[in-house]
Amino acid sequence: MPIIISHPKTNPKIQEIENEIAAKKEELANLISKEKGTEITDYTFLDTNNNSTLLSQLFKDKEELIIIFYMGIQCKYCTLWADNYNGITAPLKDRAAFAVVSNETPKIQTENKKNRGWDFEMYSRSKNTFAEDLGFTNDSGNPLPGVASFKKENGKIFVHHRTYFGPGDNYCNMWDFINILPKGINSWQPKHDY
Repeated sequence: MPIIISHPKTNPKIQEIENEIAAKKEELANLISKEKGTEITDYTFLDTNNNSTLLSQLFKDKEELIIIFYMGIQCKYCTLWADNYNGITAPLKDRAAFAVVSNETPKIQTENKKNRGWDFEMYSRSKNTFAEDLGFTNDSGNPLPGVASFKKENGKIFVHHRTYFGPGDNYCNMWDFINILPKGINSWQPKHDY
């Protein structure tokens, strides 16, 4: 059960909804943890040095892996998410392996990382069908943003869970901070430079 701290000056209806959201998030996490997963192939990526790297190698010494599907630097929203999770990659990597994939070339990925101060590992999926096979492209073949979790078991790789990114989701706390401001979420848009 999530710990809910009530404040005497909080609107009771707001407190009720916050409690419902916390309970639903716990229920969702429990359902996700019970998913069986689907076996997938050991895809080949290019690292930022232009070397071939297998999906199985992205796990490093972990049994679990989180992969972000990044649409590229042209997407201000995806870049906001990347700025956000960049700050938690160290504790994330303590729990599971973590990587970001995009259709950009290794050269562009390296430039993006340097320009934005990102310290997570990026891999190019430009030479494989990884995003298409996992449902992270639309009908026109354009990339979609999101995240997926994987597990490695008995030499096999399984996609455990996947979900998409969008304003107000559980993967960018910027929206939660903006939502508590008087003007709310519709008063701001991400930028490349602040």
